[in-house]
Amino acid sequence: MALFNKSYHPAGTAPGTLTHERSDDARPLRIRLIDYNVDELTVLDDATAEDCEPYLNRETNTWVHVEGRPTEEALRKLGGSFRLHALAMEDVLNTGQRPKVQLFPDHLFVIMSLPTIAGDSVEVHQLSLFVGENFVISFCETGFECFEPILLRLKVVGGRMRRMGADYLMYGLLDLVVDRAFPVLETIGLQLEELEEQVLDFADKGSLGAIHLLRRELIFLRRNLWPQREVINQLLRDESAQVREETKLYLRDCYDHTIQVMDLLETYRDMVGSLLEIYLSSVSNRMNDVMRVLTVIATIFIPLTFIVGVYGMNFDRGAGPWSMPELSQPLGYVFVWVAMLLIAVGMGLFFRSRKWF
Repeated sequence: MALFNKSYHPAGTAPGTLTHERSDDARPLRIRLIDYNVDELTVLDDATAEDCEPYLNRETNTWVHVEGRPTEEALRKLGGSFRLHALAMEDVLNTGQRPKVQLFPDHLFVIMSLPTIAGDSVEVHQLSLFVGENFVISFCETGFECFEPILLRLKVVGGRMRRMGADYLMYGLLDLVVDRAFPVLETIGLQLEELEEQVLDFADKGSLGAIHLLRRELIFLRRNLWPQREVINQLLRDESAQVREETKLYLRDCYDHTIQVMDLLETYRDMVGSLLEIYLSSVSNRMNDVMRVLTVIATIFIPLTFIVGVYGMNFDRGAGPWSMPELSQPLGYVFVWVAMLLIAVGMGLFFRSRKWF
């Protein structure tokens, strides 16, 4: 079952003001700081906002990742320490935002949707990125495990990610988020194959429920992943000081990945629609088979019922020789049974030869 990220927006809140987040939604924060240049790499697993400020003012590239769902007070403190715009911080607090790009005087604000598989359900988490000249600040309520590939690339001495600037780190995060859709869609594709075999073998109400569940999940994914293509396209088109031309070459490859994701989504949506038609056809064919068998049985019993009805009438044998003469025959009862059996077997063989059952 698809799980939706719900935002809480009290009525009457002024734009640009951090809205109140319910306390039961807040999760413990963990700040991870990664500071690097070509020669050095510094990783602080449990940093504070105060620990991060000196690194943001250095000439090295700095990545600050905030894990968990912050409260309004904690987020306001982080926003003040990192000098982030209040409008963007409101979107960070209220997750479930549509992927988008916002340009601010000294940094970019990017929202992306990170799809994951949790058990048998699909979840989409919001990744919020603040990109400056030499820093990237990311917010995501999930664990850091999803972003470990980026850290592994940063640990490669002399690697491209260590040589490039913060905008290339942004590209790496965007590319990771976009590519996370492929294993999710692969899982859905396997479910579609299994469901197709199940529907072809025997279609029941459980199959119908599974088809509708997959359909809702694909619609949910499409609503969250489709705008990501616009995000990458806007980063390619806009003239921003935070995104260099050499990085846009890599963003074009990321844009191609978003197109592949959407192609897969549309393909699977068509497959779900076809699967629903197969289910309805299978149910209809099974109903036709049942009706055909019942019709054959009823047709066989029509002449038998007629014979029984005729010989079930009350006639006076003393009225005359034509008053049901069969009743006076010693083998009349046997003759009637033999006649009915011959009629039933003959009709059955006839229907069988026509492949009606």
